[in-house]
Amino acid sequence: MSWSAPIDAYCERLGPGFWAEPLNAISNLAFLLAALFALSLWKMRGGSDRPAQALCILVAVIGAGSFLFHTIATRWASLCDVIPIAIFIAAYFALALVRFFGLTPLVAGLGTLIFLLASAFAGPLLAPAVGSSASYVPALLAMLVIGGLRIRQRTGPGTLVMAAGITFGVSLTLRTLDTPLCALWPFGTHLFWHLLNAVTLGLLLVAAIDTPPARAPVSRSVTG
Repeated sequence: MSWSAPIDAYCERLGPGFWAEPLNAISNLAFLLAALFALSLWKMRGGSDRPAQALCILVAVIGAGSFLFHTIATRWASLCDVIPIAIFIAAYFALALVRFFGLTPLVAGLGTLIFLLASAFAGPLLAPAVGSSASYVPALLAMLVIGGLRIRQRTGPGTLVMAAGITFGVSLTLRTLDTPLCALWPFGTHLFWHLLNAVTLGLLLVAAIDTPPARAPVSRSVTG
């Protein structure tokens, strides 16, 4: 297997050139805008929440990696695309367990590991129905479940997470339809996957930033 082998996986690409997917490439600017917006909010909230800051930076890295993939379009460039996304999914899931549900880091880590293992098994099972989008379905379900639980308990950022899940559901549908609709829409639908994903990640970042880390109670000694 050659890491420099070209990949032609999307409707818009008609050749091997750098700008063979101009809309898919340029639409990645949306991730940078989402990251900048979230970082501005992070600074407004005090600028001390390092995990949230790291997630904001990671969203910018996702945009850069996706841009590389949709311009260079090789196997090694595809890793620049998928690895930051996978890291974000795992990191945000762990943060949600700690920050939204109050679990300890150890329990959250074990929960995240179970989620990742379940996602690995679910991908091949779902592939016949949704193709290469199968690996993203567990993340969709996680957002809907977490958002639903938070809304039901009327605490935390349930509405934001649920809105992110609904947006991601539409985004995932459009990603899946890129090839089937290619004859009708030669530009493809993958650019809408980028645009809606930027909205999804922006909502998740706001949810994380506006839910500060739990602080340990300060014990005070009382002297007579």
